[in-house]
Amino acid sequence: MLKWALIFFVISIIAALFGFTGIAAGAASIAKFLFFLFVVLFVIFLVLGLTVYKKISD
Repeated sequence: MLKWALIFFVISIIAALFGFTGIAAGAASIAKFLFFLFVVLFVIFLVLGLTVYKKISD
């Protein structure tokens, strides 16, 4: 998912350089959405991993 966010970010940079502002804005918003989705899922799985590990090790 982070890979796709980076791909859309690069697409938005290239589109902005060529003057396609609509495409650049759309790709940037998709990249931002994917990045924040990745961060939220990472935090959720981190918390779940830490809590499940504590239950298993006790």
